[in-house]
Amino acid sequence: MTDIVARNYSPTINELENLFINNEAMETIDLHLNRFNPIKVMRMERMEIRHSAILAWLLDPKESHGLNDRFLKAFLAEALRGQSALGYPTALDITHADMRDAVVRREWQSIDIFIHSVKNNWGFIVENKFDSKQSEGQLASYMKSVEGGLGKQYDGLIVRGIFLTLYDEEPQDSRYSPVNYEAICDFLPRFMEQETHLITAEVRTFLLHYLEILKDEVGMSDERDELEKLARQLYRDHKKTLDFIIEHGANSDFSIAAQSIFGDAPDYLDLVNIENKNYVFFWLGSDKIAFIPGSWYSAMGEETFDFAGCENFGGGYPVTLWFQLNTNADGATGQLVLYSEVGPILDYELRRQLIQKIQKAASDLETKRISFQSGATDEGRKFSKFFKQNLSPIKDVQDADEIATSMKKLLGRFEKEFQIVAKVLPLIKEYGTPAE
Repeated sequence: MTDIVARNYSPTINELENLFINNEAMETIDLHLNRFNPIKVMRMERMEIRHSAILAWLLDPKESHGLNDRFLKAFLAEALRGQSALGYPTALDITHADMRDAVVRREWQSIDIFIHSVKNNWGFIVENKFDSKQSEGQLASYMKSVEGGLGKQYDGLIVRGIFLTLYDEEPQDSRYSPVNYEAICDFLPRFMEQETHLITAEVRTFLLHYLEILKDEVGMSDERDELEKLARQLYRDHKKTLDFIIEHGANSDFSIAAQSIFGDAPDYLDLVNIENKNYVFFWLGSDKIAFIPGSWYSAMGEETFDFAGCENFGGGYPVTLWFQLNTNADGATGQLVLYSEVGPILDYELRRQLIQKIQKAASDLETKRISFQSGATDEGRKFSKFFKQNLSPIKDVQDADEIATSMKKLLGRFEKEFQIVAKVLPLIKEYGTPAE
């Protein structure tokens, strides 16, 4: 459809009725978007201090969640996994310890969460970064605060730092071990299933609401993946009508920015050129756009393939790329993030090899912008992000020009990393099967 035709197009009453009257796909999406979640009702899903409160409750063995010290030990062990070079205690030490005596404090000495186990002589500083970013010297100052706050209790105490993030930000202090919210989404559901006899119905309901928030934020929601696939199909079936509604309705500033550099109405697998570089478009949402560099598309196979396990992931390919705009709690500022991720490849051995080869290629070429978290190759792991230094601060989330400029800058910053990944991707070319 040309731009002129698009501007002159108006949907018929019959087309509007087909879209909105007794349309099962539309009703399913609407029900999902309007489902009840008390955390969202109270508008607390983006409030870092509320996430700290929920985490402190889960980490406290004496609290009412019924998990005893299991969540505490799993969280600390995951954070310390692969960090044995930092010394005692290691992840294995945590796993085998009895931490039921742990005292969990919130906002003590300005620390988000402080955990103190007298029996083990351990202290853990948990710095939670859900929206905000660390300031210069912040992490080091917390270490000093613990010493001053505990007095005689500090003598001989082993203090470790845990840096919990939503966006894979690296801690500025080497005494802190990084861990991502994705880890919580991995092990908390297992505990809920294994300890179902200890968890009350009220606690289970609350935890399900909390997991729903986290999975949406980190992109691990299977339900959301299914609905996004349904939405894309709905868009393909009613493209002209929906384009008309979007054009004359309320476009988000993010989508306006994305359209300014990806084109006004790109379709699935359309080739677009940005700053003389080719990219393949997958889909566009109000705060996300999924795509891959043209070199990745060529490496994985330019024909239409089905990749087992990845049907609802990104654009259906095992490795994907997307921009996401995250708005800060103030509602005005935010961060534009360029994510890349290896998805839920059904063949575990192939997935493991792919991640290892990407990591090795990055190491050989000495780039710090590619790094997987520990446990990325574990069997059963579905999603593994691997871009670092991938944030661009946005002063005004309603400024489409600023967002578009940041998109171009991030794409330019990661050109070397795109090339590194492209050289590894032929490994999975034979994995795909021609789509029907």
